[in-house]
Amino acid sequence: MSSLNNPPSDFWRGRRVLNDRTHRIQGRVAEFVAPAAGRDVTGYALSPASTPNCGISWAGDTASVIAECPRSGGGARGGASCRPQIVFHLAAQSLCASSYRDPLGTYSTNVLGTAAVLQACRELKDLECVLVITSDKVYENSDAGRPFEETDRLGGHDPYSNSKACAELLTASFRDSFFGDGPPVATARAGNVIGGGDWSPDRLIPDCVPALAAGKPVSLRYPQAVRPWQHVLEPLSGYLALAQALARAPDLAPRAVNFGPDAASFCMVKDVVDAFSARFAASRVGNAIRPLMRPRRVRSPSHRRSLNARWGGARASASSNRSPGPRIGIERTR
Repeated sequence: MSSLNNPPSDFWRGRRVLNDRTHRIQGRVAEFVAPAAGRDVTGYALSPASTPNCGISWAGDTASVIAECPRSGGGARGGASCRPQIVFHLAAQSLCASSYRDPLGTYSTNVLGTAAVLQACRELKDLECVLVITSDKVYENSDAGRPFEETDRLGGHDPYSNSKACAELLTASFRDSFFGDGPPVATARAGNVIGGGDWSPDRLIPDCVPALAAGKPVSLRYPQAVRPWQHVLEPLSGYLALAQALARAPDLAPRAVNFGPDAASFCMVKDVVDAFSARFAASRVGNAIRPLMRPRRVRSPSHRRSLNARWGGARASASSNRSPGPRIGIERTR
C-alpha cells in the first residue's frame, strides 16, 4: 500500500476530488496532503464549530467552500461544479456524546446527509468512484472477544453508532439500486484516530491538552477501555489505496473495508494519557484520574472493539514505520 508520503502520482495527478469534511481531522488532513499527490481537490464543510479548528490549523492549496449542511444536499449539489471524479464522503456528526444530546440531528446528518451526497453523485458525469467513510462502531457488539470482520452483523446501541450502521445500509441500497452499472460505491470503516489539529470536544487528546496546560487531571469516562489506536495518516493512506483500486479495478475491489492497526496498537485509554504525558510534559496528567459519571440508562461502550482488516491494501499498520511497543502514534501527534 502506498503512503501519503509517497502517493501514487501516476494515478492521482490531475484527478478532480471532492472531499466534504474539511474542518474535522480526517477530512482536513486529506485536503491538506492533496497537492502532494497531484490532486485537484475541492473541500466542502459547514462553518467551523470551534476556534481553533482544523480549517485554520493548516493551509493547503485546495479550494475550500463553506456550504449548507449536507443533510439538505446543498453542499453535495454544489460539489458538482468542480466535476469530481473521486468523491470522499467524510461529513458526519462524529461524536458519541453529542449523539445523546441531539439524536435527531445525528441521524439527520449521518443518514440523510449520506443520502443527499449519493443522490448528488448520481448526476456526476465524470464520476469514477465514491468512498463513504463510516466507523468501526457500525457492528453489533456481542462482546465475543474477536475482531470484527466486514461480513459481521451491523448494529450499534448508541445513536452515533447506530446512525453509522444506517449509513452503511443506505449506501448498500443506493449502490444496488442506482449504481449497479455505474461507478463503484464503497464504505470504509475506521475508528480511534488521533493526530495533530484535532480540536473536537469529547476527544481524548484534545481533552488532555487543556488539562496539561492547567496542571489538572484529565477526566476520563472509561479509563480501562481498550481501543485500537491509529494515527490519522494511517487510515487516510488506506482510503487513497481503496479509491484507486475502485477506480482502476472495480470488479476486484471490495465494497466494504475495515481499516485497523495491528494488535500492538491496542491499549487502554489511560495508557494513551500516560504516553501523552510522558511525551509532552514532565508531570503526568494521568496520575489523578477522576472518571466522569456516564449518562443514566445509556449502555456503556464495549471495553474491547477492534477490526480485522484483511484486504491487502487496507491494513493501516502497513504504512507506518513506528517503533516497537504500544503503537498509538503519540510521537506523531503535534
